[in-house]
Order: sequence, then structure tokens, then C-alpha cells
Amino acid sequence: MVFMTGSLFAQSSGPQPLPMPSPIATPQDTPYPGVIRIEVDATDIERHIFQVRETIPVRGGEPLVLLYPEWLPAFHADYGRVENLAGLKIHANGVRLEWFRDPVNVYAFHVDVPDDVTTLELEFQFVSAVDKAHGRIVMTPEMLNLQWLRAVLYPAGHFARQITVQPSIRLRAGWQLATALETASASDNFTVFKPVSLEHLVDSPIYAGRHFKRLDLNPGGSVPVYLNVFADRQDLLEVTPAQLDAHQGLVQQAEKLFGSHHYDHYDFLFSLSDRLGGNGLEHHQSSENGLFPTYFIGWDERAKGRDLLAHEYTHSWNGKFRQPADLWAPNLNEPMRGSLLWLYEGQTQYWGYMLSARSGILSAQQTLDALAITAAYYDNLAGREWRALRDTTNDPVAALRRAQPWDSWTRSEDYYSEGQLIWLDVDTLIREMSKGKKSLDDFASAFFGINDGSFVPVTYDFGDVVATLNSVQPYDWETFLQTRLDSHGPNAPLDGIRRGGYELVYTDTPSAYFVDSETSGEKSDFSYSIGIVIAAEGNVTDVFWGSPAFAEGLTIGNYIIAVNGIAYDSDGLKRAISDAQQTGASIDLLIKDGVHYRTASLDYRDGLRYPHLQRVGRGRASLDEILAPRR
Repeated sequence: MVFMTGSLFAQSSGPQPLPMPSPIATPQDTPYPGVIRIEVDATDIERHIFQVRETIPVRGGEPLVLLYPEWLPAFHADYGRVENLAGLKIHANGVRLEWFRDPVNVYAFHVDVPDDVTTLELEFQFVSAVDKAHGRIVMTPEMLNLQWLRAVLYPAGHFARQITVQPSIRLRAGWQLATALETASASDNFTVFKPVSLEHLVDSPIYAGRHFKRLDLNPGGSVPVYLNVFADRQDLLEVTPAQLDAHQGLVQQAEKLFGSHHYDHYDFLFSLSDRLGGNGLEHHQSSENGLFPTYFIGWDERAKGRDLLAHEYTHSWNGKFRQPADLWAPNLNEPMRGSLLWLYEGQTQYWGYMLSARSGILSAQQTLDALAITAAYYDNLAGREWRALRDTTNDPVAALRRAQPWDSWTRSEDYYSEGQLIWLDVDTLIREMSKGKKSLDDFASAFFGINDGSFVPVTYDFGDVVATLNSVQPYDWETFLQTRLDSHGPNAPLDGIRRGGYELVYTDTPSAYFVDSETSGEKSDFSYSIGIVIAAEGNVTDVFWGSPAFAEGLTIGNYIIAVNGIAYDSDGLKRAISDAQQTGASIDLLIKDGVHYRTASLDYRDGLRYPHLQRVGRGRASLDEILAPRR
């Protein structure tokens, strides 16, 4: 037998790669000639199908590449759903033209345009989800949510702002719509909008439905702001004067914070439904918001989620007007980079809660309780040991926002809420160093409040953030931020809470907001005791890495059948945890793991633990001042 050496193997012949196809044309900042017209028929609510007709002016004899949006603004990732584009047919002068998909870029469609052709006629469908397993439900018998980027093909080679589009939509009889687009004409359930750039179009979604109410949130103001509410039933649209005052207060407090606006009208698009998929998506002159049906009529029973409107509204300034330079892209198919999402989303998360408190959408106590939950989660997060916060800004692309196993170890998009803790740290430090004369409010005004009235986005980089912080309060902000972005713990960045006059503590009684979180999530949360979250019928939905439950091999998908020999229920497990603290006995759980049964004996004796923020010291704390409305 002859043995060949490694060098001979390396020199042996074998397959070689074929050349890649020619790249798609790089977008240029030049106008696309003519106006593209898009007509969407959204009347097929039973089958959840959007019918699209599109007319595209072209130059005869020139090959054309049409792109379906892949990299989506506000999603921060390649989150296009090209698999939901169906039935694509292209005609010119009454003759059907063949198209072929690019063999590398599946979002690109090539068309050979004959010499005598000046216009292409397209028809296709966006077949939206009919079941939650297929994605977010965007059409029901009561309402719909049309995101234009799901219903457009556009020419490659141009910036999105250089492509002009005139959109239109047909709805069911009796339905009303809301959008930031301006109407050119409307009759017989068919609405034609004024021409806009493709950039503007995909930033201006539509909500429509049969049960609708429009609320003026800025009466007498110089710029209109409306809350457009769509609901599953008419009675869900009942709004009390106090609730209206709170939502009007959101607009007032945002104006005082930023000292500017970058829209000539703003529309909150708001669905109250357990049928249409929940949503929270920012746009320059509007936002998509979807929460539980009883948002208004069950106001006193549920507070969790009520920061959503403030969060998305803040994005008009932070994210849409001021944009990270590496996240901005010239069209919808160029890659995005999210290195600054800890500001884009992290500070927006911060202002979402603070503006909710200042306006009265959330009470100060509810906001403190929500902050306690955030602080506890990150203070117990094992994944911080190996993965820094900075790296989680890659998650929208790496994980595509899919549910992940062991996310307390792998981490997820933590730049939102751990970012919130960092900005609380910044705010309280500025207040301390300036002796109360300056705050993060001053940063918001200086950074986001520039160019009042301008719609033109202004990009920034890390150096711009540091420079603006230094203009508010001189300090080594570069090291401050770098340290927190690259930290591995072992504990969360809680200096802002301590400096704000509070400390994170645990008691055996949950806050009302914690109970609300459990109820709305249909779960029992033992994260900070035995390290487990349990849904209905004992189904384990989360296990904290390194917790007592983790040590005994529990995992997502297990079922808890019995606790200490008695059939499982949440209250029984709470009693067992409390009893173990008194007696020193183990907590015995009968576990069903697929077809297998076993007993897990948890060695845990520290009792029930629920997070709270406890006031430290006397006098008015700076965190209280942060939550107070600006006068």
C-alpha cells in the first residue's frame, strides 16, 4: 500500500468553483425616470391574500433587475419574506415576458426588456400568514396591516429616495384606513395617494378596519398628531377622558424633551386585537403598534406593554431622524450593520418608559416595578459571563428574532433593556456631576432636537455620541461607554439605580406589575428562586442557566406533573418553595420529558424571590425626578 503525503494531497486535482454571476447593480444617488404605480387589492380578508398590480416605466432594450425588499428598516436585518411573493407575471404591450431569479441573490428578478417596450405591467400576490406558525397575522375579518415593503418590486441601481411611486389601495366596503400617506383621491373604497419616494412609501404603512376611532393628541398644536385605533369590537374603542389626557401628555412631554419635531403630521397606528398579530415598528411620521384588546376598557387590570406607544414615538427622533451611519442603507437590499443599536434601541427603551411615566400612561410605581424586573433579569443573566452587550447588536441578523433555547446563556437582543440600564446610569451620573443642572434630557435635545422641522435624516457615529455627551457634561464618556458595552459582569450595570436613590431587593411578594406580567404572559415566573418559568398545565417555557432547576436537568418542553407528590399547580409550587426555606427539605418535582418520567430534587432553600426597587436615603431621589413630568 502506498501512502501519500499531505503535500501530495494538497496538490491533487479536484473540483474548482464556477464563476459567480455578475453582481446586481450598486445603487446610485440618481433619479429613476418616471413614476411607478402600485395598486393593492386588500379585500381578500378570508384568505389573507394581497393582490398587487404594478406599472413600471422602463427603457426599451435594456435589461432590468427588479428587487424584492430584503433588508428592512426598523427590523435591522435581512427580514424580507420573498417566499410569500407568489404568482409573479410580467406583461409588456400585451405580451407576457419571462423573468428569471438571480441564482445567488434570490430577492432579485431579471427581465429582458424588448426594444419597443416603455412600460412593464406586473401582477403578483403577497400571501400573508393564515396561521401563527406561518408568521405574523396581518389580515383578519376585522382589520389589516399593510406594510408596503411586502407589496413592491423596484428597479435595482438607484437609491430608494430617488424612485418615485404612486400607491393606491382597495378595501372592503365600510372599512376605514389610517396612514401617514396623503390622499390624492378616494371613492368606492379605493384610495389613491399622492406620489412619494420609495423610501417614504415603505416608511408609511396602512392600518385599516371596520371598528375605528381617531383621537386628536395635539389639539391646538402647530403639528397634528393622531391616535388611530382599530379594534376587534366597537366597545373596545371606549376611551375615558383621563386616558385621553395621558396620551395627549405623551405628545406634550416628548415635545418638551426633544424641543423639535421632524414630521408635519404624525399618526399612531394602533390595533387592539388578539387576532391581528401584535406589533411595534417605528416610522418617521407614524408607527405600527399592536396590543391586547382591553388596552382601554381594562386599564386598571393591565399595565404591561403600555410603554409601547412612547417607545415607537421616540423613534421618530431616535432611529428615523438621527440614524446610525452604519445602519443607514441606500435601498432595501443593501446590508445593514447594527453596531449602535445600544443607542438606537437602548435609549429609546429608556425614553419609552420615562415618557410613559411623565405622561401618566404608566404610574411612577409601575415604571419602578418594570425597571426592577429588568434589573433583576440582567443581574442574574449568566450569558454576560462570556458575551458582551456589544455583540448582541448582531442578533437581528444572526438570529432573525427567532426564539432561542437557553437565551439566558446565549443572550438575545439585550441592547434594548440592558441598554436602558446603561442610559439610566448616564442620566444619573450627569445629574450628580452637574449638581442637578444637567441631565440626559439635555443630551436628547442637543442630539435629536437639531434641524427642527427637517425630514432629512442625519447620521451619526460613536464619536458623535461621545462629543454630544461631553458638550452636556465633560467626562471620559468614551471609556464609560466602552467599559459597559464590553463588560462581562458578574453583575448588571445597576449604578444608575443606586445613584438614582434606589437599590434592587427581593421579597417573597411580587409587585402588581410582576403579577400583571405573569397574567398577561399566562405563566408563573420563578426566575429568581428556582430559576424556572412555567406556562399552563405545568409546561416549562424557560430555565435560567445555572439555576437550581438547571442543575437538576430541567429544560424547556418539560412538564411538571407533581410537586412533592401532589399534582402541580402554581400555588402548590409556591408553598413548596416557602416550606423548603423553613424545613430545609428538598423540592421534589415529578417531570415528564417526552415519554420519560423522572423526579428532580431541587436543593433550594432561599424561598420565593421577587424583584423590587427599594428607596435608599431621604429626600427626593434623582430617579423620582427623572420620572416626574416636565413643566
